[in-house]
Amino acid sequence: MVKLQDILYRVSLRTVDGSTAVEVSGIQVDSRKIAPGCCFVAVQGTQSDGHLFIDQAIEKGAVAVVCETLPVRRIGGITYVEVENAAIAAGLIAHQFYGQPSERLKLVGVTGTNGKTTIATVLFKLFGLLGYRCGLISTVQNQVDETMLPATHTTPDAVSLNELLKQMADAHCSHVFMETSSHAIHQHRIAGLRYEGGIFSNITHDHLDYHKTFDEYIRVKKAFFDSLPSSAFALSNADDQKGAVMLQNTVAKKYFYSLKTLADFKGKILENNLTGLQMDVDGQEVHFRLVGEFNAYNLMAIYGAAICLGEEKQEVLRCLSVLSGAEGRFDCLLSPHEKVMGIVDYAHTPDALVNVLSTIQKLRKGYEHVITVVGCGGDRDKTKRPIMAEAACELSDRVILTSDNPRSEDQMEILRDMEKGLNTAAKRKSISIADRREAIKTAVSFSKREDILLVAGKGHEKYQEIAGVKYPFDDKAVLKEMFELLGK
Repeated sequence: MVKLQDILYRVSLRTVDGSTAVEVSGIQVDSRKIAPGCCFVAVQGTQSDGHLFIDQAIEKGAVAVVCETLPVRRIGGITYVEVENAAIAAGLIAHQFYGQPSERLKLVGVTGTNGKTTIATVLFKLFGLLGYRCGLISTVQNQVDETMLPATHTTPDAVSLNELLKQMADAHCSHVFMETSSHAIHQHRIAGLRYEGGIFSNITHDHLDYHKTFDEYIRVKKAFFDSLPSSAFALSNADDQKGAVMLQNTVAKKYFYSLKTLADFKGKILENNLTGLQMDVDGQEVHFRLVGEFNAYNLMAIYGAAICLGEEKQEVLRCLSVLSGAEGRFDCLLSPHEKVMGIVDYAHTPDALVNVLSTIQKLRKGYEHVITVVGCGGDRDKTKRPIMAEAACELSDRVILTSDNPRSEDQMEILRDMEKGLNTAAKRKSISIADRREAIKTAVSFSKREDILLVAGKGHEKYQEIAGVKYPFDDKAVLKEMFELLGK
């Protein structure tokens, strides 16, 4: 239990109605999770407005309410705190309530369109191998040292996030590597956290259903670096056209990594094949298990961050050379009989799909066919659907358009949107099969000895969301099953 006045530190208050000496047993932004003694923070979200649930929260036992607009009818004995921005207040209050956990850790945020999961995951593995207890907050999973926890969002809400960071600090983790999404930055889920460093991977077409314009998407990403303290490091991709822009106004110590231009951390690809990457990193030749140019950039970001965190170059490169990437990121599976190379990848943006297929084109010997299974998510940015289909057909020999997570949308409507990107030649090499399982089965049946089969879009996900219901579905497991079923 803490006093409300002790957790309002740094919050911009407008008015207070009631006693701030009241004791609070918990913080919640979800009225359904309220227990007696809690403080309810009424955040206006994208789906619902927390102000509509203030009465419900009080009925469930809330003793204090933090909101942007005070209710007309107020109940005696309840403390009402009016603030300028409830989302920011939620982060600041949660950080105080959980004992300022980010102050007890070296917290590193990774942002960008592609590469966040791989960079955060491999950093987590690397620092574990270097002998540290670490935490991981990612799209795939959250991890407190060796304990795995399910991940529901790329970046959790402010209360869940601070609770998780407290768990990590209490478990004596020294470092935490966290994917920091544009949604989380824009919704102030990271408000109040103290970062040791921030990493920028790249920025391409994504989330325009949410941010509306590309400029706004860039501005939100940049806001993360603008907020870093002078004690932190800011590491950016010098080869990305917005790499320098991201660090323009930061007061953090600036560093850049690159494969093509002069930078603090310079890499060069010497060899790139299905067994991994041979690279020159700051004058040292190293073989890595990760594959493709996009992973060469990820590796440079990881290497640069480790050096910024004070680690020794030779030891970092030695440990990195034995590590694999994140689940569902260029995840390879070889069929037992005909040696068909199956690749499962999370690529769900045009740029990510082009990266994966371009990598496959560079790695193929020339005689293999490239068969791609790809879909687009429902209730998300529709403008990328025809671009995804066009990219798949341009860089593949055969393409099967299918469903991804249609959510509340009609699967056939999504496929029709994708088909709009196809010219006559592309239409000849593609077919549409709404059922994802059937699409993967068809792709496997098309494959011949040593062909390369890419299943894109879902990667690590173990479900498919159709009409609001999540059904068990694992691309890699289905691909393996079809290899066995069809004798590949």
